[in-house]
Amino acid sequence: MHDIKAIRDNQQAFEAAWSAKGRSGAAAEAVKLDALLRAAQTALQEAQAKRNESSKLIGMAKAKKDEAEATRLMAEVEHLKAVMASAAQTETEVGGQLRDLLASLPNIPAPEVPAGEDEAGNVEIRRWGDASKLPAGRLNNPKDHVDLGAALGGMDFEAAARMSGARFVVLKGQIARLERALGQFMLDLQTVQHGYTEVSPPLLVKDEALFGTGQLPKFKADLFKTSEQNWVERLDEQIALRVPPLLNITQTDVVENLKGLRAAASMDEQAARWLIPTAEVSLTNIVREQITDEAELPLRMTALTPSFRSEAGASGRDTRGMIRQHQFYKVELVSITTPDQSDEEHERMVGCAEAVLKALELPFRTMLLCTGDMGFGAKKTYDLEVWLPSQNTYREISSCSNCGDFQARRMDARFKKVGEKGARYVHTLNGSGLAVGRTLVAVLENYQDETGRITVPAVLVPYMGGVTHIGGEA
Repeated sequence: MHDIKAIRDNQQAFEAAWSAKGRSGAAAEAVKLDALLRAAQTALQEAQAKRNESSKLIGMAKAKKDEAEATRLMAEVEHLKAVMASAAQTETEVGGQLRDLLASLPNIPAPEVPAGEDEAGNVEIRRWGDASKLPAGRLNNPKDHVDLGAALGGMDFEAAARMSGARFVVLKGQIARLERALGQFMLDLQTVQHGYTEVSPPLLVKDEALFGTGQLPKFKADLFKTSEQNWVERLDEQIALRVPPLLNITQTDVVENLKGLRAAASMDEQAARWLIPTAEVSLTNIVREQITDEAELPLRMTALTPSFRSEAGASGRDTRGMIRQHQFYKVELVSITTPDQSDEEHERMVGCAEAVLKALELPFRTMLLCTGDMGFGAKKTYDLEVWLPSQNTYREISSCSNCGDFQARRMDARFKKVGEKGARYVHTLNGSGLAVGRTLVAVLENYQDETGRITVPAVLVPYMGGVTHIGGEA
């Protein structure tokens, strides 16, 4: 959530930044609503003061037996009450509009972020690795992970579709073990070598948690939601209880019964929880509404969790295979820092994610995203893209973002600086270290040979119980 005072004081800068992210005119609209809100608040305060003064004068007029003056003042008080009611209504309505607008506005890009409308405007920072040195680099027509997985008997999309629909997979045997090995290896690397604290967080969260990290309200369609009781079942119960009495009753009774149905719906909404689209949500919300001592920063946390995404905006894209699924495992990295620490921490986080790919000897490139391709809450983002031989291109496998104080303002996460009375907002950073499913895809494709056998990367052999190959002799 943005500070409206900062927008008032720097309207042109905010306008330029939001225009670069497709929200032209947003700053002017925010300033306009703010002016209306402050005018309503001033009118309310002035009317309250006049009413209080007039109320005192009524008593004085009555004491002097000046009924005419008392009557005039009482009429004035009634008028002021109407003015107050109107101003209060305007304050509520405009205040809600302003809050909704501010909640919908993205973060401001850092000055060094390149301008651009989409991924074509992203800038390559560096490349690492040589695909030709891997087993697949010697093949003219490398297979994709779907064909490899099917041939090895370890990847079943049809069974997953029968039980869950599209964009799910059943992994079996050594491929399932390889996925588990990747997750364990990533966690060990980030905790032992990079100093992140492992966390096992909730997978179901409230609205407030997703608002804090920026998924709500803008990206509601991309999320999965659950509740303690199916609403259809609850509605059936309520109809069974309430419809018989509705026969031959008054309109008032109908209204009261409908209120009961609405209350039942409200109860169900309060019981609802959201499946996390990323462990970023759970990890970052650990500091929600907390004041952390400066000496404890930076906080570095990591978690291996399932992530759940509806992929509402991905219709027709990556429909084959494991690249884009509704459910997938991911190792998440989250850092909570002071404003002075966040830029350096961002570079460090990118290095921690790159270290996974280097250890697996997977070729990749690091991209600085442009203004039009960055996420809603990010002020600066690096993407890591891994080489996929079957597609002859690089595909995203990690996204590391510095969100500045954008999320902290939405969740009131602050830190106390030594010697200062007040508290400041922390900076939050998040990144994938890495997406396990996509890493599995990259390993299968890059480490295949001409027979379809997969060489297990050396760093994973201990996690595989000594197995060095999948689909051939160990």
